[in-house]
Amino acid sequence: MEQAHGQGRPLTDPAGVTVRTPAPGPAARFPGLLLAAGLATAALWLADLPFVHDALHVSALLLVILLGMTWQSLAPVPAAVVPGVRFAQRPVLRWAVAGLGFRLSLAEIVHLGGSALVVVIVSTFVALAFGAWVAGRLGLSHKQGMLLAVGGSICGASAIVAADSVLQSEGRESAIAIGTITLLGTIGIIVYPLIGFGLHLADPVFGVWCGASLHETAQVVAAAFGMSAEAARVATLVKLARIALLAPVVFWLAWTMRRHHEAAGRTRVSIVPWFLVMFVVFAAVNSLDVVPAAWLQWIRRADVWLLCVGMAGVGLQTGFHDLRAAGVRPILAGALQWVLLGAVALGLAVVVAR
Repeated sequence: MEQAHGQGRPLTDPAGVTVRTPAPGPAARFPGLLLAAGLATAALWLADLPFVHDALHVSALLLVILLGMTWQSLAPVPAAVVPGVRFAQRPVLRWAVAGLGFRLSLAEIVHLGGSALVVVIVSTFVALAFGAWVAGRLGLSHKQGMLLAVGGSICGASAIVAADSVLQSEGRESAIAIGTITLLGTIGIIVYPLIGFGLHLADPVFGVWCGASLHETAQVVAAAFGMSAEAARVATLVKLARIALLAPVVFWLAWTMRRHHEAAGRTRVSIVPWFLVMFVVFAAVNSLDVVPAAWLQWIRRADVWLLCVGMAGVGLQTGFHDLRAAGVRPILAGALQWVLLGAVALGLAVVVAR
C-alpha cells in the first residue's frame, strides 16, 4: 500500500538498513498541483457548457479523469509533477470528501418520511452486499469490487472517491469504477422514464425509485424530470438520504481495512479517518442552517473543484490501456448490481411509497 500522505517512501541502503526519504516539500509539489488544478478548472468549464450539462449530463469528475488519462496516454507525465499529483490524489482529495458534508441536511432527511427511508436503507445495503459478492465471483480484486459496490449502491463517483480514500486502490481501479458507474447511470437517464411511463408509475413512486437506484445526483434529477417536476423533487430528497449512508459505509471500510492490516502486523488505516469525522462535522453545521446561502453555494462549488483536483491525480496516473486491460468484467459486475438494486428499489417503492 502506498505510504500515507506527507511521508517519504522507505528505501533500503546497500547495508540492508531501511531508511526513509524525506517527504517532498511545497516547492516540489507545486508543479503537480498546478497541473491538477488546471485540469480541474478545464473540466468544470466543460461540464458547465450547455450541451454537456443539459444533453450529456456528464459530471466534471468524469471529465477530469478523461483529461488526465488522455494526457497520460499521449505523453509520459513529467517526473517534476509526480509529487504534486500524488499530493492531490491523497490529502487534497480527502479534504474534498469531507466537504461533501455541506450537501447533507439532516432536517430534509427526517422530512422525507419513514417509508422512503426504508426503501433507501434496504435497497442500498442489499446492493452493497451483492455488488461486493458478484465482483468477487467475476474475479475482480477486493478493492476494485468494493469501489464498484460502494459507487453503485450509494452516490456514484463521490462515493468511489470517498471509499478509495480508505481503500487506497491502484489509480486505474478507481478510474475504471467511476467510468463504469457513469456509463450505467447515463443509460438510466434514458431508460428510467421509459419504464416509468410504461408501468404507469405515480410521481412519488417514480421519484423514490430514481433516488434509490440511480448513481449520480445529476442523473437522478435528469431521469426524474423525464417524468415530472414533482418526481424530481422526491427523487432529490431520496438521493440525499442515500448520501447520508456514505459516512457509515466508509467507516465500516476503514474498520475492516484496519483489521486486515493488524492481522498482517502493520496497522496503517485509522478506524476513524479524520476526513470522515470532518464530513460529519460539516453535515452538522449545514443542518443547523447557520451558513448563508450564498456562502454555501460557494463552498459547494469550491468542493467540486477540489474533488476534480484530486481526481486529476487519478487520471494522470492511469492510461486508456489500463481500461482495455480491465476488460468487460467491471462493467458486468456494475450492471448486475444495478439491475438488482433497481428491481429491489422499485418493488419496495411500489409497496411503501405509493
